[in-house]
Amino acid sequence: MTVPPLPEGEPAPTLADPHMLLEGYLDHYRRTLVRKAGELSEQQLRSSALPSGWTPLELIRHLTYVERRWLRWGFMAEAVPDPWGDRGPDDRWHVPEGLSSERVLAEFEEQCARSREISSSAEPAQRARVGGRFTTEKEAPTLAWILFHLLQEYARHVGHLDVVVELAAGRTGE
Repeated sequence: MTVPPLPEGEPAPTLADPHMLLEGYLDHYRRTLVRKAGELSEQQLRSSALPSGWTPLELIRHLTYVERRWLRWGFMAEAVPDPWGDRGPDDRWHVPEGLSSERVLAEFEEQCARSREISSSAEPAQRARVGGRFTTEKEAPTLAWILFHLLQEYARHVGHLDVVVELAAGRTGE
């Protein structure tokens, strides 16, 4: 099952399949994240505009790892080197010195493509495999739960990025 690509915006209001809705909204938020990041200069991507101290590039890298942790390591139980690699020594989001913004965005896009493959090849009621993030069948969530969790994470973080873009460029909204 693949969600048809949309130029921009939310999935069609006539879409009723819950799996396709989850995938469609995830892609909507992924596209929105990349578009909003594209409104920022290199300096703005690497600087924090908020008291919490995170940068937009750190946020993008964090979401790359969130998808990796939940879908590759979690749902598929793939061996993922350093699943918490988005965190620095102080346990805050981190982009290693010398990692270009282009590479951070490319890794994000690569992970999103892999996430789409995983999601489209499984049923929403399917439980995560044991052996990766989850060690027992009892704790393994369904794909639907994971996708909904990712959706709320994106909704929150894209909202955060919207504030940063507003502070940097004066633009608001989707």
